[in-house]
Amino acid sequence: MKKFVRGFTVSTSTPDVRAKENEGADLKCTYSGDFGAGARVEWKFNDLKGSQAYVVFDGKPTTPYSSRVTMYGTNIRFTKLTRDDNGVYDCEVSGGEHFGEARVKLTVEVPPSAPLCRIPSSVTTGKKAMLSCHDSVGSPPPQYRWFKDSTLLPPEPQKIAAFKNYTYLLNTDDGNLEFARAAKMDSGTYFCEAFNNVGAPQRCRAVKMEVRDLNTGGIVAGVIIFLLLLALLGFGIWYAHKKGYLPKKSESKPKTNVVYQPPSLYGGEEEDRDFKQKSSFVV
Repeated sequence: MKKFVRGFTVSTSTPDVRAKENEGADLKCTYSGDFGAGARVEWKFNDLKGSQAYVVFDGKPTTPYSSRVTMYGTNIRFTKLTRDDNGVYDCEVSGGEHFGEARVKLTVEVPPSAPLCRIPSSVTTGKKAMLSCHDSVGSPPPQYRWFKDSTLLPPEPQKIAAFKNYTYLLNTDDGNLEFARAAKMDSGTYFCEAFNNVGAPQRCRAVKMEVRDLNTGGIVAGVIIFLLLLALLGFGIWYAHKKGYLPKKSESKPKTNVVYQPPSLYGGEEEDRDFKQKSSFVV
């Protein structure tokens, strides 16, 4: 890959590097043109998640890479790769008013692991059924294939006579096996296999999926039983009430209305007499 900037060129002879995990790899970068005596070369890493970090800054490897990356000239060498090194590396050369960069893609080869599969054990006829399969370890990202009763399912069943009656959709890139409307013929034992060109294929545990008709008889029987229980409960409450087993509601006593009468502003003779009479007893 080359990057031209005003007649100045930055290039790489290793635009696509592949190496196994725990092995080494060289990423190369050269430039031509007059960048000046103080040309600055830096390496940046862009991982698969979109994050960016310096591998080489100010002429030397940064702390996260110092134990396994060395720089010779404008190139860098990994002494031991990990799967986290998967991504794109930018070699940036700057000097004076000039700037150029070259890009290197590094693929760390990792065999797949046993994939995680989700397979329903029971599906109702005519309903959607989704079987999923995924491995997050393999690099390059693995592809997937599905088996039913140990028979490999073709990605495009309509093109093969023996599978022309099948209506599933199989995505070999994300591992999904979908039945839009499951039928009795889709019942069987399923498992998935993840594979890439690095190591041996790996498979998940086989699970039996059974497609069943909707049990309308069972639903009707359940409703009838529920109604019978409800009727029995109502009869029990009525009978207990009739026999007096249930406590009766306590009768509420009528509240006495109290009317407040303020004392007379004008104390009459009768009131004054009562006061004097009471006073004599006190004395």
